[in-house]
Parts: sequence; structure tokens; C-alpha cells
Amino acid sequence: MKKNHMGDNGKTSLVGSRVSKDNLYIEVCGSIDELNSSIGLMKSFSKFNEINSFIKKVQEDLFIMGAELSNVTNEGSSYKITNENVKFIEKFSDELEKYIKPLNKFVLPGGSNIASLSHLSRSICRRVERKIIKLSKEKKINPIIICYINRLSDVLFIISRYTNQKLNIKETVWGPDNLLGI
Repeated sequence: MKKNHMGDNGKTSLVGSRVSKDNLYIEVCGSIDELNSSIGLMKSFSKFNEINSFIKKVQEDLFIMGAELSNVTNEGSSYKITNENVKFIEKFSDELEKYIKPLNKFVLPGGSNIASLSHLSRSICRRVERKIIKLSKEKKINPIIICYINRLSDVLFIISRYTNQKLNIKETVWGPDNLLGI
């Protein structure tokens, strides 16, 4: 049986269109997939049930986001990131933040495996955010997606700090005292 290798000509499918693989929608969806994979790797190192439950939900949300952004039909996707998804992240972030000390310097990425992977996921998330903002200047997208991705990068930073603290791993900070004005 012969397979149909439709992507060999440098094109791929969005819902409602065939586009070049360097299309900005494809860049965004591929970056979301990379973020989801990075977060999955992070979960594989985590021994924290609260983190693992959170990550599972975020991975599902990232699939929803990818489905929403890959549908370029006039009807749009039936899958949507909503304010409820954002509130979920904010609530989890607020819960973890209760346990970590305020910062007055920058934190160098590192520490435990889970914290280091959380920092890596955070930096990938920031790249996803930049690509989504670029896309939003060209095409109308759900503005809640930008809010969600921004909050996700914030909570990934908090997770790195929280897990290092729970594992009694001292953070490495950089800069003079009160560098952050706190």
C-alpha cells in the first residue's frame, strides 16, 4: 500500500487550508507543540502530585489552543481557550506563591531537574508568546490566548522556585541587592 506523503512538497494542512510549512500559523502551532513536549518532560521528573495535576491540565489546554489556532475557517474552532482556563492558572500560581520567598534579585535558571526543566519550559513559553503576538498583528485571534500564555510563563517560573525550595535546593541569584526594586 502506497502512503500519501503530502508534506514532502513543503506544505501542510490547517483546518480549512493548505499552507507552507513556514507559515506563521504553523510556526505558532509547532512552538505550542514544543512547549507541550517540554512540559511533558518536566512532568516526567516531577514527584509533586500538585504539579503533575496542573501540568496534565495545561497540556490539555495547549492542545485546545493548538486546535483553535490551526482552524482558519470562517466558522473557527469549537475548541477555545477561555477566561476559565486563565483563572485555573492564576489560582494555581497564587497557591504556590504562598510558599516561596519574595525576590530582590534575578534567579539564574537551574537547581533540581524539575526546576531546570521548568525554566526551560518558561523560556519556550515566552517564545510562543512572542510568536502569538506576531500572529495577532496579522490575523484576528482569541485575545485570551495571549493572556493564557503570559500567565503560563509566570507560573512556570514560580514552579521552578517552588520545587527547588521543596527539595531544599538553594537558588542561585544574580545582581546587587534590591536590583528588582523590592
